[in-house]
Amino acid sequence: MAVPSGEITQILAQMRAGDPEAASRLAPLVYQELRRIAQRYMRFERRDHTLQATALVHEAYFQLLDQRKDWQNRSHFFAVAAQLMRRILVDYARARSAAKRGGSLDKVELDQLPAVSEPLPEKMLALDAALSRLAEWDARQSRIVELRFFGGLYEEDIAALLGVSVRTVKREWSMARAWLYREVGP
Repeated sequence: MAVPSGEITQILAQMRAGDPEAASRLAPLVYQELRRIAQRYMRFERRDHTLQATALVHEAYFQLLDQRKDWQNRSHFFAVAAQLMRRILVDYARARSAAKRGGSLDKVELDQLPAVSEPLPEKMLALDAALSRLAEWDARQSRIVELRFFGGLYEEDIAALLGVSVRTVKREWSMARAWLYREVGP
């Protein structure tokens, strides 16, 4: 069921105005879109990841409510949500990588190994590091990657959010993708 973006924007304005009931009206309207964003992020994680898309949605939503940001509109809200989900997963990957190497791993016979390797937290960390380097070089391109790739926003939404033309978003998205491909590979 598609929710008109105006309705979400209106509820966000009510939250800014201090309406205590607004957050409870917002949750059912944004849940499916937040879940879609979380599932996009989880595609890059290993299959046995202990953090599931639903838990990622809940964690991000509670952090969004704690922030009480002055969201401009629906696109701004989902952009902040996507950024929070990325941070949650990066923090999770860092914690996992910081654990003693091999300490919690089970011994597996060679013939029991899966034929396809699983994505590692290092891939998420490498992508995060590359996006951070890109942000130092061009903050807007980094933001466009985050909003487009992870947030799932369309070029028109990103252009409105960043205050640039759709053509600029398309050009910078293309350049940022090429740069990231060179930095971290396919």
